[in-house]
Amino acid sequence: MKLLPCSAAKTSSPAVQNSVEDELEMATVRHRPEALELLEAQSKFTKKELQILYRGFKNECPSGVVNEDTFKEIYSQFFPQGDSTTYAHFLFNAFDTDHNGAVSFEDFIKGLSILLRGTVQEKLNWAFNLYDINKDGYITKEEMLDIMKAIYDMMGKCTYPVLKEDAPRQHVETFFQKMDKNKDGVVTIDEFIESCQKDENIMRSMQLFENVI
Repeated sequence: MKLLPCSAAKTSSPAVQNSVEDELEMATVRHRPEALELLEAQSKFTKKELQILYRGFKNECPSGVVNEDTFKEIYSQFFPQGDSTTYAHFLFNAFDTDHNGAVSFEDFIKGLSILLRGTVQEKLNWAFNLYDINKDGYITKEEMLDIMKAIYDMMGKCTYPVLKEDAPRQHVETFFQKMDKNKDGVVTIDEFIESCQKDENIMRSMQLFENVI
């Protein structure tokens, strides 16, 4: 899981000392985010953490929102050895929950809260939504392959050992066979969650970002 980079590199900024000043700054951008108290209630971040995250978000996205092209451009800086364009597209759509073509600070916080502080169930639901590209409630083998190819493209040719061309397809065949319990050609949310919960590697990866902030 890779986080929205608009503020990932900025979370070490000094804490905001004057909350009145911070609220005034929040009112000057084109898109005014919800009050910090409301975001605090809707997420698993403290007000202090939200202030730091907002400062970083605003530094990268002065308008208060980020569109897909900007998102791709920022994300590519984290993977210069590969092509992250397609994966960034899928990730952008997962953060853009209201599908209006822009990720606001609220969208960012709600997604980040799940990825960093959410329960296993919440994180797996978010991951399912990422793989369910057309949002019909099912993951097809083609959708899983599209995501997997995007991940391999993003990692580039610098992996060790060097991956074979058909590695994404082999990966998907293995996972899909394991997840599609009733062999109907699609993976439901229940099948996805059950399979992931039984996979030690996946469950371990769920805990990787818990102490990032």
